[in-house]
Amino acid sequence: MRVGVHSGELFAGVLGTAKLQYDVWGIDVLIANRLESTGTAGQIHVSERTLQMTDDKYKAYPGTEKARKDTFLQKCQIATFLIGVEETTKRDLSGHVSVNSGYFINDTIDKGLSLEEELKKMPLGPDGLKEFICKVFNFKNTGPTSSAASSEIGSFLLQFHDPRLDYNYIHQADYMLKYSVLLAWCCEMSLIYVQLMDSLHMNSISFSVVVILIFTSSALLIITWCKKICYWRYSSLSHTYSAVTYFLFKLADGIQHSLIQRIVIYVYFIVSYFCIIAIILNNCDEDEFQLLQIDSIVYKYDPDNKLCFSPWSLTCMVCLIIMMSIIFTRIPFGMKILVGFLETVSYLSIMIYQYEYVVHNSLTTNPYLISEYAHCLLIVITLCIIFFKERLIEFNNKINYKWRVELIKKQNDYRIAAQSITILLHNILPAHVVNVYLTSLAKHEFYYENYDMVAVMFASLKNFEMTLPNLRVLNEIISEFDQILYYYRDNYRVEKIKIVGSTYMAACGLDVHTELSIKNESDSHNSLIQEVQRARILQASYLKRNYSIIDEKEEVVFVLTTFALDLMRTLWVCNNDYKNIPIDRAVFNADMSIGISSGEVMAGVVGASQVQYDIWGHAANMASRMDSTGVAGKIQVTQNTAFILKKYGVECNYRGMTFVKGQGILPTYFVDIDSNFEFRYKQDSF
Repeated sequence: MRVGVHSGELFAGVLGTAKLQYDVWGIDVLIANRLESTGTAGQIHVSERTLQMTDDKYKAYPGTEKARKDTFLQKCQIATFLIGVEETTKRDLSGHVSVNSGYFINDTIDKGLSLEEELKKMPLGPDGLKEFICKVFNFKNTGPTSSAASSEIGSFLLQFHDPRLDYNYIHQADYMLKYSVLLAWCCEMSLIYVQLMDSLHMNSISFSVVVILIFTSSALLIITWCKKICYWRYSSLSHTYSAVTYFLFKLADGIQHSLIQRIVIYVYFIVSYFCIIAIILNNCDEDEFQLLQIDSIVYKYDPDNKLCFSPWSLTCMVCLIIMMSIIFTRIPFGMKILVGFLETVSYLSIMIYQYEYVVHNSLTTNPYLISEYAHCLLIVITLCIIFFKERLIEFNNKINYKWRVELIKKQNDYRIAAQSITILLHNILPAHVVNVYLTSLAKHEFYYENYDMVAVMFASLKNFEMTLPNLRVLNEIISEFDQILYYYRDNYRVEKIKIVGSTYMAACGLDVHTELSIKNESDSHNSLIQEVQRARILQASYLKRNYSIIDEKEEVVFVLTTFALDLMRTLWVCNNDYKNIPIDRAVFNADMSIGISSGEVMAGVVGASQVQYDIWGHAANMASRMDSTGVAGKIQVTQNTAFILKKYGVECNYRGMTFVKGQGILPTYFVDIDSNFEFRYKQDSF
């Protein structure tokens, strides 16, 4: 293997719009190419500039005789040197041991650090136990998951720091609403039952309020449970629902998906609870109760406790209300905590300041604790227990929601990345190779194909200097060439293989599913349709006269030649456009030579990281030689390719015997093209 190395400036980028390929250009790139071509096998051919950058680490010898006689290297005043492969091999082997030993040391250090991190996580000693307890109650975030949650969620009200995330969370549909309504309805019925049992008499207003509360809460229960009940009843049967039932279904779905409606229902139940509490308190005459208590003490008899409410019953009812206010699902956590806190403060204020005598004369839970404190302690403990329980549930729900959002985002990112990879692969590999290559890549297999008949084309811009202004022009020309591929993507697929400098390489016949019959499709290229139809008419006439036996696979040669003709038309249009632009007149002054050959080739994917689809074989080599030995403005073909084109009626002019590198002197032909860039057909073919 010959190796050429040079250091300097270059331009790097991607040309065209199809089969994207990263490439470099510049004078120093051409110098490196010449160093490789004029080098010696088994030696590294470097320039003097590159050798100076190595700081005399390698032993160098004078360059080759071919390099000293190369006109381009002489023009650039490049002095060359050779470096033996044995010198670089020794240096690589000497550094190999240090790399392995360094890897072993680093691996040992990594294991030690991992063990140290695991020991830090264990709750050892008082400090570790304290951290463990704080971690359990989520007071202090020590693990990676807790740290991530702490950065996203507030400490007390558990709100997301991202307002959009918090908004989306609280506006989720509440599919557990029916169970919350059922629990709230049971709580309300229990409060009404206790109120009816403790009250000796009830006025008409209180009775009306109770009836209204029963009917409205029952209506909400029916609305939220109607769909579930119908599903239980008719899940295995075919049933047609009435318009009223459909209305209830729609109403229930609307409530489930609307935060405002859920809050209205939540507030309704809270208000209904305190309406019942207000009725109980309103039925109590505290003055009469005090007189009765004094008389019972003076005259020593048991008082009638039904003259006023039972303090402990009312306290238990408020505890139930606080619990129900906080555990109601899909209501903002801060709102529930605020409601529970206001309920606690309101009840304690009423009990201590308005009904102090009633509460004071009730039983206590401890002989050394007065009744007022016992009631307050029960209410506060209930609030704290429900708060911490609901906070834990809310924290888990928000963490799960955050993870779910991140999972969806990662899935979307993965889907977009997969689509991007597929698009990029379609811009690097032929369409029929992408799926097969991905499968072979997963199995670490080499992917290749063998084809009996493929047409290969090389098209090079002559007199084109690879400067920065010219690169912009070259990109526009290559992009125009790539647009032509759009018309050769269906029945006659022409694949762009690669771009080497200013040379455009393409092939036809690489798709194993190529259709060899033309179809009248609206999006087909008109010139392609006309040329192929005309060629098939000529083909039929040849068959009638037994001119020759035509292989259908050879049609790819005619298709690729038509594509080459389209490239020449496109370049002619670009020439005319750039002639009218004063700033680019001196920049663009190039013509194009095209070489085409056909035959058996092998195609495959080379590389592991930056993969590239390429073809190899005698046909590819001959197409390159036809281009390099060709003439600007002409399509040069081999003798076999010219014979195939003549079968389709295309006139090919004999050029003569041409020296071809690696093959010797061979007969070559020029495809006959008129001034309008049209094929000249045999006159006796019509």
